[in-house]
Amino acid sequence: MSKKPHLAILDWGIGGLSVQQQIKAQLGDVPILYFSDTGVTPYGKMSRPELVSRLHHVIAFLQTQGVTHLVIGCNAASTAIPFLEVADLPIEGVIESAVRITARLHPARLAIIGGRRTVLSGVYRRAFAAHGIKVKQRIAQPLSALIESGDISSATLRTQCRQILGPIKHCSHLLLACTHYPAITPVLREFVAPNTVFINPASALVKQVKRWQLPTNGPDIYLTTGEAEQMKQAAWRAFDWKIEEVTRLII
Repeated sequence: MSKKPHLAILDWGIGGLSVQQQIKAQLGDVPILYFSDTGVTPYGKMSRPELVSRLHHVIAFLQTQGVTHLVIGCNAASTAIPFLEVADLPIEGVIESAVRITARLHPARLAIIGGRRTVLSGVYRRAFAAHGIKVKQRIAQPLSALIESGDISSATLRTQCRQILGPIKHCSHLLLACTHYPAITPVLREFVAPNTVFINPASALVKQVKRWQLPTNGPDIYLTTGEAEQMKQAAWRAFDWKIEEVTRLII
């Protein structure tokens, strides 16, 4: 395993690949160490102390691997950033960028879909209230699990989308508060108003990452605490992203 300088993307699963795609498209060949933590309880189901402890453990490991900058490509994990104590490692989560890009659009009827922890934490509701923006939120946890398995078009997925989006289908703007959801944007569009604007905050996150002095010219590395082959297959099915090799770790 290479210990050359890397930008790391940390997520529980494959959702952060939607961020990696944007980084590669906008910043070029930045070497990325992608860490998927599917071998543990989903971050959205951990208590805050459990999540903070797990993130500290993983981040300490990443620093031993040469990671110089970290993107937390997970909304649930990003809710814990204010409670992290990490020295000498720039960290950027997805929430601040999502709020910033959304507020600039001045949405008339903003809706959010996200995981259970993301929604129940109230982090988005408080942030948008500070901008004078009211928001309706829906927990869409089942969608994340289906996408994580590589499912982006099944009848089951569509049934879940219909149930989740029904109460907010007339929103003017829909914030995708989970990095998995860009994989199913075409399906989500079937269940909202035709003029609904979808907000994928990944591009705004990359604008923040651009400010860093990042390493260049190195290999991408994929690590998981879960099943390596499953990660490769799901990445291809959900994001059309080919991963040649995934290393499974127990940490």
